[in-house]
Amino acid sequence: MPRMVAKKPERALAEQWRDILALHARTQCELDRALHQHGLCGSDFEVLDVLADGGCAYRVQEISERVHLSQSALSRLIARLEKDGLVERGMCAEDRRGVRVSLTAKGRALHRDALPVQRSVLTRMLEASS
Repeated sequence: MPRMVAKKPERALAEQWRDILALHARTQCELDRALHQHGLCGSDFEVLDVLADGGCAYRVQEISERVHLSQSALSRLIARLEKDGLVERGMCAEDRRGVRVSLTAKGRALHRDALPVQRSVLTRMLEASS
């Protein structure tokens, strides 16, 4: 019978971290797959969700802090969403160097349609991991 050896705390911590990363990767893949029917990927939806949640325009920096993308990756994503007519950019009234992003009516409708799909995937994946 194999002898049970207690894991060192550092090793257990590293394994817990890897489990979190694996859950994130699996969930992101599931989100991308499920949201594809709406023409979105998980990152697209996250930006729409942040904008819909606040109900107002956000500065790009504020969005990047909530969706965990670099500003350059977020700028490319926003440009694509803008090209698709889902968001619009405008000058920031309090800082003319800043840019604010807001949902268009089309973006709000797409978010509303995709929201149950995204929440269903999150529920399934996160409950399965508990």
